[in-house]
Amino acid sequence: MGSIRTLVSKGTLFMDFRYAGQRIREYTVMPDTPANRKRLQKALDRIEAEIALCSFDYAKTFGKPLLTAESAAPGTLSATSGPSQNDKSRCKDTPLFKAFADQWFTENEVSWRRSYQITQRCTLEKYLHPHFGLSNLSSIGKSDILAFRASLAKVLTRKGQSTLSNRRINAVIKLLRQILNEAADRFEFSPAFRNVKPLKTKRSDVQPFTLEEVQLILTKARPDYRNYFTVRFLTGMRTGEVHGLKWKYIDFERRLILVRESIVLGEEDDLKTESSMRDIQMSQIVFDALSLQYEAVGKSSEFVFCNRLAQPLDNKNFVNRVWTPLLRHLGLAHRRAYQMRHTAATLWLAAGEAPEWIARQLGHTSTEMLFRVYSRYVPNLTRQDGSAMDRLLTRHISTPSGSGMSVAAARPSTPKPFDPTAAQPPPE
Repeated sequence: MGSIRTLVSKGTLFMDFRYAGQRIREYTVMPDTPANRKRLQKALDRIEAEIALCSFDYAKTFGKPLLTAESAAPGTLSATSGPSQNDKSRCKDTPLFKAFADQWFTENEVSWRRSYQITQRCTLEKYLHPHFGLSNLSSIGKSDILAFRASLAKVLTRKGQSTLSNRRINAVIKLLRQILNEAADRFEFSPAFRNVKPLKTKRSDVQPFTLEEVQLILTKARPDYRNYFTVRFLTGMRTGEVHGLKWKYIDFERRLILVRESIVLGEEDDLKTESSMRDIQMSQIVFDALSLQYEAVGKSSEFVFCNRLAQPLDNKNFVNRVWTPLLRHLGLAHRRAYQMRHTAATLWLAAGEAPEWIARQLGHTSTEMLFRVYSRYVPNLTRQDGSAMDRLLTRHISTPSGSGMSVAAARPSTPKPFDPTAAQPPPE
């Protein structure tokens, strides 16, 4: 790795780096000042990036030929037109992984959310660069990928109590796959990810609260957070969507919550997906809660839920100082605050709302996730385990003593609307 150094005798700066198997010193007349150091460091960074990508032209950059040891006088560098044989063999096929990965990241980050950029950059710096950074792209094979994946399975988590989950390992490998596949297309070599399948992951841990637990939390919660819990439990909004909710997106006249922004990692950001931009219908309880919240902070903050400084809530602070102590005080098993979103979905299903409507309220593009993730909780909430069908058949289909069967023409009665405030599930 090159560096910017000072020529003590003159107090000027020079670049010190390696190229073509030699140590290169390029002297300047620039005085040693912070501004000049910063300017020269940028030039050196560009040079080293070009060297890694095998596109560096010494003569074009410095306006003179590179000298080799064979033709130079002692203590000087001699003329040559290119890199050494070692560098030629290394640059023959493809650049180094780190250089290409950083270039690929720069090309793609403009299309990513800020939080996704941070996550991917962290994955590059923490896992991929240390392992593959100095490897030639075309030299990375399937066996290298499998060995790397096996090593990830032994990495401890931040708290050091367990190893990385299969889901996290798959996320790291996915980024590696994208980079290597793109490199294979550009430099025309065989992709290494052929027949490398993701690790199996466990089903999402969905633990919604029961209706009785929701009522208990709304009753016992701190008064300044009661409206917050009401909105989260009965709208299914994501954490960032609730924390980024502004009064300009509350339409009291049409009773709609317009989901348009989000708070991610403490800053305003785009929504998770395109389908996340949606209009949520307010129930009467949500309408009343937001009306009370507007009376409390509507004139002092643009955010619906805010701290004492009128700034959006910090999720880590909320979890540590409000959510976790509340569950512990009520004797409820600890669950992620995100389970409030899952609770809204299961309550809507239990109330008999149309799945398509529920999917739109949650910001899903289809009902597939709704049935795959939430439907198994509906019987526990509605206590309909097949007995409803039995009662329907008993009421409308009879088998007389004679031959044949008579079917009543009566239609099933319209179910009663679901009241979320009730302590018991709605009557069947």
